[in-house]
Amino acid sequence: MGHLNDGGRLLLLEEISSAEDPTEELQNLKTAVLSTPVSALRDSLRGQRLGVVFSLLNTNEREQIELCVDILDRMLMAFSPVDLAHNFRVELHGGLTHPNDTVKILALTQIGRMVEHPDAVTEILENHDILREVIRCIGGEKIAVAKQAINSLSKLSHSKPGLDTLFRSDLLKVMKDVMATSDIIRYRIYELMVDISSVSAVSLGYCANSSFISQLLSELTGDDILIRATAIEMVTTLAHSQHGRQYLAQQGIMDKISNMIRGADTDPFSSLYLPGLVKFFGNLAIMDSPQQVCETYPAFQNKVFEMALDPDPVMIGVALDTLGLLGSTVEGKQVLQKTGEKFKAVLLRMSHLAGSGATELRVRSLEAISQLLTLQTEQQTEDLLALTESWFHLLSNHPMDMICNISTQPFPELHCGALHIFTAIATQPWGQKLMISTPGFMEFIVDRSTGQTKEAKDAKFELVGELVSSSTAAEILGSQHYLRLKTYLKEGPYYVSAVASVSTEGAD
Repeated sequence: MGHLNDGGRLLLLEEISSAEDPTEELQNLKTAVLSTPVSALRDSLRGQRLGVVFSLLNTNEREQIELCVDILDRMLMAFSPVDLAHNFRVELHGGLTHPNDTVKILALTQIGRMVEHPDAVTEILENHDILREVIRCIGGEKIAVAKQAINSLSKLSHSKPGLDTLFRSDLLKVMKDVMATSDIIRYRIYELMVDISSVSAVSLGYCANSSFISQLLSELTGDDILIRATAIEMVTTLAHSQHGRQYLAQQGIMDKISNMIRGADTDPFSSLYLPGLVKFFGNLAIMDSPQQVCETYPAFQNKVFEMALDPDPVMIGVALDTLGLLGSTVEGKQVLQKTGEKFKAVLLRMSHLAGSGATELRVRSLEAISQLLTLQTEQQTEDLLALTESWFHLLSNHPMDMICNISTQPFPELHCGALHIFTAIATQPWGQKLMISTPGFMEFIVDRSTGQTKEAKDAKFELVGELVSSSTAAEILGSQHYLRLKTYLKEGPYYVSAVASVSTEGAD
């Protein structure tokens, strides 16, 4: 039997290979291996040959393959990455070309461990056969295999020898050959390049010098609309790092994307890629400066306002998310305020969307409104408090009633969205004055019978926490209300009073 004996050593695995049908023996071995801590496995596997289990992968029997993979997955974890590199290179190389995808993933996972280890990685870098097959795995049918391969290769980019091996050897041609397989595979190679480029300016240099990035950028204006949309997503990811943004600016990509937004009006298919263009600038604004981005690329801001008033729910959704993102910063709030009537019209639209229509858009409207109204204590200057208060009153003639009505509707996500708006204004003195002057509102806050989902209880608890932490709350709300809020906070989000629990027992 191939399981552990009392001495804790694995009995010879060879016994499995002599069995006519090894399935039962493998099942026993799997049970034994999974029930043994990895540290104990380490001792009992010393000197054992795992070749037997590897050799049993050469079959068409799926059950047998899956058992072997489960066993090896656990056993190989008992070896250090350096041991793997010394002892299992041939087997892992074989695993990469195995027809079964779970075997490929097993091999790629172990190679990923080696690549992360400074001593084991040198062994891998010298072994182009293995790396060649890892690159070819990106061209496989299964996305899970390709993802694992991309993951392992992108880890190579953390060192100069790794970058040199990928980009300054015969492997560069392998990547370009795989890339030529199809549109889908080309994009997987781009994904790898974007992953590598985001590590450092040096790694970006390698990708750019090998012409991968310029090829990606040329696809932004390609004829295939769907490819264009994917290219924009990739470029947005590239812009997440400071050095990525610098590179894109040098290449004139910001201007190019701004011009694409302008040209979108005359392109009947622009709705497929326009959301991506707007998201690109939204991310840029948050990472650099909302004011700078909106002033340098006015087409972006105009388009966001236009999309917010568009009848197409996809456009509205992207506009709402972008406005929320911009409005979450003080600088973004000021940029929006500067546009005067334009933004007022958008805010009115957001209010209408929050009040009626498809639930998903209502939720996104509520979230965007709460981001626009949020003002951290240290940001609460007189001007900014006046700004958020004026925005709140633009939502409706009776904004408190409007949001309260939404919070009582039987959709948990709408209830939470409304609570988030109350949380946004909870630390602002004008918000507290509105709360105390709205009949029944303070009772609503401490009433635990509203909103029974975990999310609703958490949202209510956050609102109470914001009020209690505010330095003006005790004075504005009065000590009696303030003490009730402190008690609520102390009891925690999921507190059930004795009276309430007795009445619910009776209701059963």
